[in-house]
Amino acid sequence: MTESTQTSVPVTPSAAVTGMVEHVLALAATWTRWDGEPVHLDGRVHTPHKAIRRVADHLVDHLAELEARLAGRDPQPDHWHASLITTEADLAPFTPEDLDEARSRLTRLAGIWAARLDALTDDQLDHSPGEGWTFRELAHHVQESVYYADAVGDLS
Repeated sequence: MTESTQTSVPVTPSAAVTGMVEHVLALAATWTRWDGEPVHLDGRVHTPHKAIRRVADHLVDHLAELEARLAGRDPQPDHWHASLITTEADLAPFTPEDLDEARSRLTRLAGIWAARLDALTDDQLDHSPGEGWTFRELAHHVQESVYYADAVGDLS
């Protein structure tokens, strides 16, 4: 019996971010069928709008951190309410127009992330200036934003 070995190709930081956004948008494409009933998971309330808001906020927050650190500045302190709150807007129906807006917003943010990350050297990715995760680790942390979309799930 022959044992086969597979070598896994590490996901580049930019692919981690763009792949996360692709996954979120694939799920979001099913959310126009949402029945208006929030999902309760991990002590939090999840809805389509909240998932998109949290993914976008996470992308913006950590992109601002990355840029500040590259510029030699301290990142702005985090004052997001994050997933602790559910706004009235989070409870609104998720329409085809909302999906179009989410696609535009998240695709552009992922493109900015990819351009920035791809412009960095491996040394910059792994020995990033300032306090906090390396930029490679930061990209993989942002990838974890799939949690918000996965909490809502595939509604097809």
